[in-house]
Amino acid sequence: MKLTLIVPAPFGTVSGGYVYDSRMVAAWRLEGKTVDVVELAGSHPMADNQARQAARACLSAIGWLPAQGVTVIDGLALPAFAGMAAEIGHVTGLIHHPVSMETALGDTDRAALAAIEKRLFPALSRVIVTSETTAHTLVADFAVPREKIAVITPGTDPVPRSSGSGGPGCHVLSVGTLIPRKGHDVLLRALARLFDLDWHLTIVGSADRDPAHAEQLAHLADTLDIASRVTFAGEVVGAGLQALWQRADLFALATHYEGYGMAVAEALAHGLPVAITQGGAAAALVPIEGGVVCVPGDADGLSKAMRRLIFSADLRRAMGDTAWQAGQALPSWETQGKLFIQETRDVASYSTKGQ
Repeated sequence: MKLTLIVPAPFGTVSGGYVYDSRMVAAWRLEGKTVDVVELAGSHPMADNQARQAARACLSAIGWLPAQGVTVIDGLALPAFAGMAAEIGHVTGLIHHPVSMETALGDTDRAALAAIEKRLFPALSRVIVTSETTAHTLVADFAVPREKIAVITPGTDPVPRSSGSGGPGCHVLSVGTLIPRKGHDVLLRALARLFDLDWHLTIVGSADRDPAHAEQLAHLADTLDIASRVTFAGEVVGAGLQALWQRADLFALATHYEGYGMAVAEALAHGLPVAITQGGAAAALVPIEGGVVCVPGDADGLSKAMRRLIFSADLRRAMGDTAWQAGQALPSWETQGKLFIQETRDVASYSTKGQ
């Protein structure tokens, strides 16, 4: 059994979606199975001619019948296959969230992507999503039959509980690529209102996907007169990222939409109280008394909710205890990798029998 995973280049991009994809690939390889990762050139998700040509060449080269194994297309690459609904009839889609829901896109682009996804999602043989929220969205808004959908959430790794900054003040950590959907501007505005409290914010996330937006965030911090209290750390991985998790007192993310919320899950796994917005699936991860959940885009509401957490170390410790318990109950990457293997094997087996 061979797995072919099709993603936009480069596969080494640091994001929640690519982390998920790479962990599923690793799970397949641990089983001793062959995995080919096909990195599509061109622009994504607003596919240009290069992307569309790469998509068609990819299917021609690998074949798309079940005899070739199982082929999985990441949802970020799927718009490049517009016009190929028949060709992907035996392909599995891996949909982290519909890309037409990206808030950085203009209305025209969002409508164009939604039209493509409404044609292609139902044409797929099987769809793997990373949350029940996304499953519901695909059924309600994209006419995907529920029986075609499998939910395989991301996993977490065992990590030590965060020890915190040790004070004085509250060190707030936010993890997310610097794109409009992550709502870092909302978080900056919320914290700027808390000028009377002692806090420092570190934002971990690459600026490469939207350099103009990243520059706007830096300018906003200056305009709000909080630049000295905000660190834009850029892309941080491995031991460096773990060190930041360990020194954090509070996790915050003002996202407009999450297909799952891997950074939120990671915060819970570290035993951090969280302050987030209820965009998409992320809010479902947060237990009562483990954090605060606010309306997306509401900087004033988020600011009021964070005030108590930043002011009171005792409250953070109490909420951190609840967050830690919830984090320990989250599934492991090993467990989720096995579910992904079983699901994709079942798809290939069923499709082959149907030939």
